[in-house]
Amino acid sequence: MEITHELLVGLAKSYGLFYLMGFFVIVTIYAFWPSLGKRFDRAANSILDDEDGPCR
Repeated sequence: MEITHELLVGLAKSYGLFYLMGFFVIVTIYAFWPSLGKRFDRAANSILDDEDGPCR
């Protein structure tokens, strides 16, 4: 079997698509995991809590 440029491009496109789809599913599950809600809320509000006033 000869490895050609077209073969490599086709494999990269196919496996790259499945890799990104799997990565998207894992990140989405992580983001909506119920026990991580407090951590995300704390991170979202931490920038607002640390403000003392306008910068001079």
